[in-house]
Amino acid sequence: MHKILSLTVACFFSASALAQTNSLSTPSGLMTDLMAQPNYQSINGYATQSSPANLADRTIRSVLIGNRNPGFSWEMNSNSNNVFQTAYQILVADNLKDLTTDKGNVWDSGKISSASSSGARYKGTALKPSTAYYWKVREWDNKSQVSPYSKPQTFYTDTVLADHKSAYYPQQVTEEKPVKFGKVADVYRVDFGKDAFGQLKLRLYSDKETDTIRLRICEIVDANGNIDRRPPGTIRYAQYLLPLNKGWHHYKIKLKKNEINTRPLAIKMPEDIGEVTPFRYAEVEGYNHPLKADDITRLFVHYPFNDDVAKFHCSDSTLNAIWELCKYSMKATSYLGTYVDGDRERLAYEADAYINQLSHYAVDKEFSIARKTYEHLINTPTWPTEWILQSVLIGWNDYLYTGDISSAKYFYQDLKAKSLTALEDSTGLISTKNGKMTKELLKSVHHDGDLRDIVDWPHGSETDGFVFTKYNSVVNAFYYRALVLMNRFAKDMGNASDEAYYLKKATSVKKAYQKMFFNGKTGIYVDGDGTDHSSLHTNMFAMALGLVDQKYQPKVLEFIKSRGMKASVYGAQFLLDAVYDAGDADYGLSLLTSKSDRGWYNMIKVGSSITLEAWDNKYKPNQDWNHAWGAAAGNIISRKLMGIEPLTPGWDTFSIKPQTGSLDNASIDVPTIKGTIKVACQRDGVSFVMNVNIPANTTAQVYLPLKKTGKYQVWMDDKKVKGKVVGQTILLDKVGSGEHCFTITYL
Repeated sequence: MHKILSLTVACFFSASALAQTNSLSTPSGLMTDLMAQPNYQSINGYATQSSPANLADRTIRSVLIGNRNPGFSWEMNSNSNNVFQTAYQILVADNLKDLTTDKGNVWDSGKISSASSSGARYKGTALKPSTAYYWKVREWDNKSQVSPYSKPQTFYTDTVLADHKSAYYPQQVTEEKPVKFGKVADVYRVDFGKDAFGQLKLRLYSDKETDTIRLRICEIVDANGNIDRRPPGTIRYAQYLLPLNKGWHHYKIKLKKNEINTRPLAIKMPEDIGEVTPFRYAEVEGYNHPLKADDITRLFVHYPFNDDVAKFHCSDSTLNAIWELCKYSMKATSYLGTYVDGDRERLAYEADAYINQLSHYAVDKEFSIARKTYEHLINTPTWPTEWILQSVLIGWNDYLYTGDISSAKYFYQDLKAKSLTALEDSTGLISTKNGKMTKELLKSVHHDGDLRDIVDWPHGSETDGFVFTKYNSVVNAFYYRALVLMNRFAKDMGNASDEAYYLKKATSVKKAYQKMFFNGKTGIYVDGDGTDHSSLHTNMFAMALGLVDQKYQPKVLEFIKSRGMKASVYGAQFLLDAVYDAGDADYGLSLLTSKSDRGWYNMIKVGSSITLEAWDNKYKPNQDWNHAWGAAAGNIISRKLMGIEPLTPGWDTFSIKPQTGSLDNASIDVPTIKGTIKVACQRDGVSFVMNVNIPANTTAQVYLPLKKTGKYQVWMDDKKVKGKVVGQTILLDKVGSGEHCFTITYL
């Protein structure tokens, strides 16, 4: 017997939870899993967040679903192998009595033959505003079994309903106590263990009205353990004088606003929470009474985050620490409920959002903040040409990881404009310097200024000498990728004419790209027209974005490896994508675990607990220490080193292609909309063994690494099997759900 494991109402309202446990509607605008998020208990159409000891008391409105036709998602659970859904039935009611008697008085979908369990659109009686609804689902599987109905779930409609309106969570406030606490002279030193965006709350006593204490908060300390009062770059430090009232009182420090990161275009904090700042350390000076660690509290503000749903561990302790750094960075930088570029500006940028999105998907079953950011950027884009094109990539990831195409459908015309076909000229390529950047084009992408090519940032230290010309190889690599994805969007939306148009366009651009940028004498790519300079960036972007044919990949990879990490923390995303896509697991691992100052280990070494904006202060003197675009390693470990990536929208099919290099062992739990994928592998001199757990209603392409020479045998679940040789791997296709063990034994 199988059961419905988890539910989500999309719209997206997303509501998800174990069918057997208390759970609730959520706010995502997508399909979000609330199993590990705070529980919400319905009270007269509102929800009160539960407050265990580590949460601040905060009453919030329930997530309100603003879509006229919300989407519903659920997660299938089965202990049997090779189980998939063949049909489902959804019931929606406006009262629990009807639903508990299996009556959907608002909508009874009837039995619908379909394997899809993501984003099933509502087709019942028109939903009313400001109303509570209840729903449940059951499913049929390929073994002629029908599940019991899932436990009823609740969702609330908004005051106004629209054709498309994404939902999302309110920020959460977690109370934290110091992990280290002590006193030197008359100064109490406080260390919360990790940097976080938050506020400071104290419980203090004074026996008179004239006492004043001095508070300092900062992200770093000096060599003597004192708060650094002159930190470099945009690392935050602040000092406050706090007059005390007579007797015992609780004090919450009103933080000063920063002139730059609270400008009109910056993402703002909710008024009911108030201003926050990043800090790890605090000092209390001049307090005339004993201070205990329990008297000081940090109010950590973040988007709901499940700390336990994703796991990674391997035989390299450095890589383990880097994973934890990137994972925590996703939580810590979510304080605004929208992906931003860090604390200096608090602006949403497409390139930051792209990396943030992929790394967030790798460490939590949470999709709403990514969608909220992506839809914000549709109408509030930034100036780099490549960033505009990345809106298409972000939109595709939204669909690929959730299986819900509703947002892409709603913004389809915007995505078409952001593919920048209007910039293409007779060369078959695009340029911002060919006279095509008209007011009409800029209006179509919702930008009120000119577009400029960026390649990487900062230009001085992070572009490997890239030569900017009229036709830019990096820009056109993104152009090609956007066209490929627009073709896929059009196909899945049933738009045959656009599907054919984008296929033809992508094919043409790839041909024009080779003609203008490929240097036949060197076997690598040049930066632009009229230059023979070849940078790391040109070649890594060409590889990562699908422009290097297999026969040229060895030469391009050789050049990429010769340049080392001559890219920023942003460029590192595409460098590692390129290296792993070319199959060099050892070089990829060496980049991930590098102990140089151009690696993630250096971020830990200098004392940060959140990924940096740049590799080191010397490469970007004004950098901040809380930039999620520095967390590419998080998704690279999941997607490339462990090789777990969706192949079709909603994880119906996915790959397991470990490229663990010299690691003796590695294991990972990857949360997905279909359930958690688990992979554990180990190797020795004579064998490679991999245990996997594939969620129900999915199938996997499993790749096993081969040695370059020698005979071997392949086993699946104690049975000898034959697979297809693909490069230096053995492919076992269409592996069904359940627990499986794969072994390659070298003879």
